[in-house]
Amino acid sequence: MALNQFLILSAFLFCTGVYGVLARRNGVLVLMSVELMLNAVNINLVAFSAFVRDVGGQIFALFVITIAAAEVGVGLAIVLLIYRNLDSPDLDRVDQLKG
Repeated sequence: MALNQFLILSAFLFCTGVYGVLARRNGVLVLMSVELMLNAVNINLVAFSAFVRDVGGQIFALFVITIAAAEVGVGLAIVLLIYRNLDSPDLDRVDQLKG
């Protein structure tokens, strides 16, 4: 497969993730959209790594996966606390938590 096919797929996934972050109000769906964007970046890294025949991009993609796992853990903890305090995962109501 050609490099441009992977780049088009990655661009579509990234744009879908950006739309999900900007349009959604549910905290869990926003986190899923961020993960979609990170996976699009990983596709770019692996595609360019295979194109130039270097493993640097693949190693960096593994680091991005590790960071994404930590981000999910922290993000879900924050969303859980918001849900516990407001009885809704709606991110528009977070400003009510100000003291």
